[in-house]
Amino acid sequence: MPSISAEELRERIGRDLPGILAHSYQPAASGGNGVENEQRGGKGQPDFLTTNDTVVIAERLIEAAAYMRDSLGYTFLSDIAVVDYLNHGLFELVYRFYHLDGGKELVLKVRVPRDKPDVPALSSIWPGADFHEREGFDLYGINFVGHPFLRRIYMWDEFEGYPMRKDFPKQGDKYFGDDE
Repeated sequence: MPSISAEELRERIGRDLPGILAHSYQPAASGGNGVENEQRGGKGQPDFLTTNDTVVIAERLIEAAAYMRDSLGYTFLSDIAVVDYLNHGLFELVYRFYHLDGGKELVLKVRVPRDKPDVPALSSIWPGADFHEREGFDLYGINFVGHPFLRRIYMWDEFEGYPMRKDFPKQGDKYFGDDE
């Protein structure tokens, strides 16, 4: 049964795929280029962006996922979760991989700005990612670049907006008539 820690994964992927690891994210509103080594939070506030998991740059996600499968043997992509960090101006995508012989999950994370949430689609190398990517598109508006059939999966085609975003209006429903 494989046993790779998050720290060991970060060290191995950083060594074998130079330049793939992302640094702490700086929101676009601060005028930065999106990446810097500065810790966020401060003033006694928890820093939700600090993680022990491996964070890779979005443009190299397919390469990182293929490494998980081909080099480490983690052939089962369990799910793709999206976290909306509204105050930080970004989305975090959490990819959970498992080894079929058992053991602990390994996690890859990708962070993208909320105003341009483009992430390469894994469905070309992982057909099981199709549903999860369509779900992330439908509920959060993540654009999975290269997805063969990126359209809504839960909401109807005419629905406007992305209901799981933290800034989605919670009151009222314009889809019901004004007389209700």
